[in-house]
Amino acid sequence: MSMTNFSVPPELQEFIHKLDAFIDEKITPLQNQDDNNRFFDHRREHSRTDWDNGGLPRKEWESLLKRSKRLADEAGFLRLSLPRQYGGQNSADGRGSNLWMAVIREHLASKGLGLFNDLQSEHSMVGNFPTIVMLLHYGTAGQKEEFIWGQLDGRVRITFGLTEPGHGSDATHMETSGRLEKRNGVDGWLLNGSKRWQTGMHTATHCFIFARTSGKDGEAKGISCFIVPSDDPGVRAESYEWTLNMPTDHATVSLRNVWVPQSAVLGEIHNGLGVAQAFVHENRIRQAASSLGVAVYCVRQSVEYANKRAPFGQPLSHNQGIQFPLVELHTQCEMLRQLIRKTALEMDSMPHVEIEKKLGDKVSMCNYWANRLCCEAADRAIQVYGGNGYSRHFPFEHIWRHHRRYRITEGSEEIQMRKVAAYLFGFGGRKSLDDPTLKESKL
Repeated sequence: MSMTNFSVPPELQEFIHKLDAFIDEKITPLQNQDDNNRFFDHRREHSRTDWDNGGLPRKEWESLLKRSKRLADEAGFLRLSLPRQYGGQNSADGRGSNLWMAVIREHLASKGLGLFNDLQSEHSMVGNFPTIVMLLHYGTAGQKEEFIWGQLDGRVRITFGLTEPGHGSDATHMETSGRLEKRNGVDGWLLNGSKRWQTGMHTATHCFIFARTSGKDGEAKGISCFIVPSDDPGVRAESYEWTLNMPTDHATVSLRNVWVPQSAVLGEIHNGLGVAQAFVHENRIRQAASSLGVAVYCVRQSVEYANKRAPFGQPLSHNQGIQFPLVELHTQCEMLRQLIRKTALEMDSMPHVEIEKKLGDKVSMCNYWANRLCCEAADRAIQVYGGNGYSRHFPFEHIWRHHRRYRITEGSEEIQMRKVAAYLFGFGGRKSLDDPTLKESKL
């Protein structure tokens, strides 16, 4: 895919064809086996949630997800985006690139709900591995050996601990602290504080914990990332927060006098925000592609229903009140797809460290607009379907409840828009778009 040719490369088309065939042959039969469809039909929220165990995911649900992932891994799909030394296919020829992942994630999401791709659980036959990306960029050889292979083998699961009960977007004001302390002749750090929304804490073996180790509130420098065993006596899941879409595995975690050795530091000490942002751009562009795919699904389903449903003897689709909102959503999907793929392609053309400076605004545009568009498309589908749309027998209420979270997580849409504004108006030391030198460089 070049800048003047927006067609999907033939090898990517072939990969998607094989992926669809694998889903039809292996994953759909598994979903239809032993009433596993209870996790995807109108019973989905109840079937997935262990209401008597704090609202955590039921073991049967998570076991099914693991079975499907094993099948995808054995078939060579799951690790697509990872480097070849870890069993992936990411290479100079574009396989596993941001462009490939964007196209694949949109395609899978546009197929609707299913075991092949369940976004509520961040589950897919083509995996996204944010904590592995962090380790790839910042881990030592020993950390990569232990924690990358450990995750791929299923022995390790890592949560991400940046947000705190009192601090979300204002991460540089975090209250969790780390101070130097030597124990038994070993240099290390003593951690105290708390974290919120640590997804997957109920099965985690380790946590990435961010703490202030120097500097003052508001300063980017002075925050560090630590790899903390979840079974440390000082680590405690205080609660699991019930959310708009259940089940929950989002924990509030306290850390009381947790000591870790110097070898537990991930990346450079006092420069942990760079570690936290290591996967942000890849995650945001892929999330944008998934939200776009779900929006496409909602529009398509609405069109199909409007053509079939015939109140007063005439199809709903004959009414402009039905047509025009769907036309607008369809148009936005088409335009957004081009921006996502163009941005993903440009991301693939430069070193990882340059993406924030050169493309941060485009990534944010894709992400906040796709997440908003998805919610609008789901809401419109509910409206087109009427009472049926409000029913849980159709997936749109589930889609809306789940995707509503993405307008807050991965950086709220206000934060994303603020980033675009920084590029547009020249905030934070950036050049404004009306800067003559910038204009010249764009020509």
